[in-house]
Amino acid sequence: MDTYDTADDDEHPMLKGLIKLGLLLLAQGIAVMLMAFVALLVSFGTSWSATTEQASLLQPGDPRSGSLLLKDGGAITEAIRLGIDVDITVSGPTLRARVTQAFRNPTQDWVEATYVYPLAIGGAIDTLKMVVGDRIIVGDIKERQQARLIYEEARRAGQRAALTEQERPNIFTNSVANIGPGETVLVQIEYQEPVHQSGNEYSLRLPLVIGPRYNPAPIVQSVDFRNDGSGWGATTSDPVADRDRISPPVLDPAKTAPVNPTSITVHLKAGFALGEVKSHHHNVKIESPDSTTRIVTLADGAVPADRDFELTWKPVTDKAPSVGLFRERVGDADYLLAFVTPPGAEQATPKPLPREVVFVIDNSGSMGGTSMVQAKASLAYALTRLLPTDRFNVIRFDDTMDVLFPASVPADAAHVGEATSFVGALQARGGTEMVPAMRAALADKLSDTGMVRQVVFLTDGAIGNEQQLFETITAMRGRSRVFMVGIGSAPNTYLMTRAAELGRGAFTHIGSVEQVEERMRGLFAKLENPAVTGLAAKFSEANADITPAIIPDVYRDEPLVLAAKLDKLEGSLEIRGRVGDRPWSVTLPLQHAAEGKGLSKLWAKRKIGDAEVARAMRELAPGEADKAILTLALDHQIVTRLTSLVAVDKTPSRSEGAPLKLSELPINLPAGWDFEKVFGERPQIPAQLRERHADAGTSPAMRRPTPAAPDSIRLPKTATSAELKMIAGLILIVLALFLFVFNRRRPLLTNAA
Repeated sequence: MDTYDTADDDEHPMLKGLIKLGLLLLAQGIAVMLMAFVALLVSFGTSWSATTEQASLLQPGDPRSGSLLLKDGGAITEAIRLGIDVDITVSGPTLRARVTQAFRNPTQDWVEATYVYPLAIGGAIDTLKMVVGDRIIVGDIKERQQARLIYEEARRAGQRAALTEQERPNIFTNSVANIGPGETVLVQIEYQEPVHQSGNEYSLRLPLVIGPRYNPAPIVQSVDFRNDGSGWGATTSDPVADRDRISPPVLDPAKTAPVNPTSITVHLKAGFALGEVKSHHHNVKIESPDSTTRIVTLADGAVPADRDFELTWKPVTDKAPSVGLFRERVGDADYLLAFVTPPGAEQATPKPLPREVVFVIDNSGSMGGTSMVQAKASLAYALTRLLPTDRFNVIRFDDTMDVLFPASVPADAAHVGEATSFVGALQARGGTEMVPAMRAALADKLSDTGMVRQVVFLTDGAIGNEQQLFETITAMRGRSRVFMVGIGSAPNTYLMTRAAELGRGAFTHIGSVEQVEERMRGLFAKLENPAVTGLAAKFSEANADITPAIIPDVYRDEPLVLAAKLDKLEGSLEIRGRVGDRPWSVTLPLQHAAEGKGLSKLWAKRKIGDAEVARAMRELAPGEADKAILTLALDHQIVTRLTSLVAVDKTPSRSEGAPLKLSELPINLPAGWDFEKVFGERPQIPAQLRERHADAGTSPAMRRPTPAAPDSIRLPKTATSAELKMIAGLILIVLALFLFVFNRRRPLLTNAA
């Protein structure tokens, strides 16, 4: 009996030790798993909050999740947040868009925010509203300098103010002054735009992001002499004098979650029974209230502003209407918008004329990623469409340039094969020196008047010196026709459209690899068929101011679009021209014109475009062109490079002496772009997002930051990596304790055994 009791007493402490050790190991394992789970939550938290943010923009006080973080004096603070809501109503040939930008200030500072953003080149901005709490302040059109002075005075006085300025016809800046701590200010603009038509397809494009621009350094001064014969003039040495105003900070997608969540709604009222309605780059939901109406919304809710939104629609039948006539009465004048699609030119000229085609492909850094894939696929397809009777050449450029052949060569199998291999080996790198490449393409070495000479230029157009390119085309176009092919998710449509207009060609956009064959096939339908030429328009009874004044040629499936201001809506409009080698005419009775919306704005916008083209081609002196543009802009209340919209809340909000910070809101890198190809290798320590005190005594030009060098990266400093390192350190400490305890317990286990 005594022996049994002794054994029991010996085993009991050993069992208790094993139980304690097991419980300790279990507790430590649970702690390690909890730490790992917390680390995962933190690492994913930033991206979740940024991508799931909803753009319920009409609630100014609604706090939002997901934001940029700035390091300010060692403390982590949130940056200004931006949400965007776009509502578009299509009414037959025109659309009305309302863009609401919500500027949310989560900081404890008073802030002035500026945001550089794109809009469609054909849009006429005419309305600005600023919403603060339950107050709505409506903006006024003023001359640009006057509007800036009004805004600056309001900013200094502590009043909330909003200013909309045009930097390019497709780039605008919204500035909002005196956003209070924790406050949201809504800025809403509206614009009118014509619907685009090509064959039986109608479309709208909503630009959502600006591609970073290559701005060449000044090398040669340009000279502009006065027209008064005095012999005096001025020199300009910087080809992009406003480079700081078109170069917003760009976030690195590898280090920062997408920003600027955008929601889009399109109310499509086509005016005819609709067939296919398609969004090319975004997932959408489509509702069909009736046969002529569709309501289109984003299926994924709010999405980052990193690519253009493109919507196309077709009639339910295979053939779209070939004629459209619309009117609007404003004041004592009638405004008319006419669409006419001439018959196919191939009906008149079955045998195509021999052509000389010069292909130019952009392989600069901004084309890195999917853009280069699209461009190479497009050019490879184009080479297969050449005929044995054609001649061709290929030019590639970045900040250098190569011309494949000394002169254009026959499009035989050997030359086409050599060109295909040359294109297939191209890699994206370097800057975008577009002007030398355009000069080389327009140099007409053959001077064969029996051949049709065409330049096909494939690029994203990401340059800031557009005016230099336009001047080159104007001076050297000769008998060439320039066809611009826009590549990528956010091409510079202003450059593309204007270059094609000056070059008497057409513009085609390819936004994805899937569109290459379809869009290039449509382009070659234009290249391979003669244009409708010699076009002229005449009103039988009304006195009319028509735009364009000199009607350009139109290509296959393209409608002729005319806008006119009439003294009376009577009689008819007759249009004449030549389709191939045959005369063609059509007469439109004006009494059949239907009611349209915003036609006066579209007429004024097109007249302003005419004046800008005449200025570029030196058909109008700069002073005369500017005077015509300013008169049109003020009469019709639209934003131009000479006019701006400004809205001021008369009630002061920021107390005198309270500091005001300037924050330039960043944009996303366009989808498909390669950040390192554009900006160079990422530095180890990212630069801080530009935010500083906006001194009330400093001029607007001085308040804007010096633009970063092309290879720099402007990023916010975030606290995310620091938190992850702390958590990783804690996990390592726990593991070390576990190993320490285990090593101490191992002798016990050995003794117990």
